[in-house]
Amino acid sequence: MLIACWSVKGGVGTTAVAAAIAVSAAHHGPVLAVDLAGDLPGCLGVAESVGPGVSEWLAAGAEVPPDALHRMQDPVAVNLSLLARGRGPQPAHRARALVQLLAATGGTVVVDCGRLDGDHPVAVTVAAEADRSLLVTRLCFLGLRRAAQAPLRPSGVVVIREPGRALTVADAERTIGAPVVADVMIDPAVGRAIDAGLLTSRLPRSLAQMMTLVAA
Repeated sequence: MLIACWSVKGGVGTTAVAAAIAVSAAHHGPVLAVDLAGDLPGCLGVAESVGPGVSEWLAAGAEVPPDALHRMQDPVAVNLSLLARGRGPQPAHRARALVQLLAATGGTVVVDCGRLDGDHPVAVTVAAEADRSLLVTRLCFLGLRRAAQAPLRPSGVVVIREPGRALTVADAERTIGAPVVADVMIDPAVGRAIDAGLLTSRLPRSLAQMMTLVAA
C-alpha cells in the first residue's frame, strides 16, 4: 500500500499527518516512511541522515542498483524505517521508477510529499500514482480555495480542525470533490510529542486509532 500525504498550502500539518499514519500503521506491520519534503526526520524524532537519500537516488541515473533504496533506509522504531529526502534537487525523469519501487516494497509505504506545485514534480507524480492520495487541509477559506485548484484530485481528504472555524467537513468535500477520510482536531499533545522527539511513543490514542483506519 503506497500512501501519499500532500497539501497545497504550507503549515497545515502534512508532515505530522504522514508521521502519525506511519507510526500507527507500524503497530500492525512493516512501514517505510519516505521524506520528499525535508521535515519528516525531525517530526519522527530522529537525526537527519548523513548519507544519501531520495534526491541522490533520483539524480544518480538508471545505473543505480535496484536495492539501493532499501540500503538507504534508516531504522526509526519497531516495524518503522525512514528513507530520507537527501540533499539537492530531485530530477523528475525517474519519478515513475521511484513510484514503482516504492509500490513493490513489502508492507505500507507512507510518503510525505509536502506542498504540491510546479517546483516539486516528483512529489506530484508520487501523489498522483499512489494507491491512496491524501490531501491535508485546514478548514479555512484560503486553504479550501487553493485545494479546489490543486494539480490533481485526491482520493481522500484529511481535515485539520481548529476551534472556532465556521467551515465544515461538508464544505471541504463539496469544494474539493473528494471524501473526508479523517477529521482531526488540533491537539496540543501532538505538538508536545513532536517537540520532545517522542511522537513514535507518545502519539495520542485517539489520533492513532483514526490514522490506523486511514491506512487500512
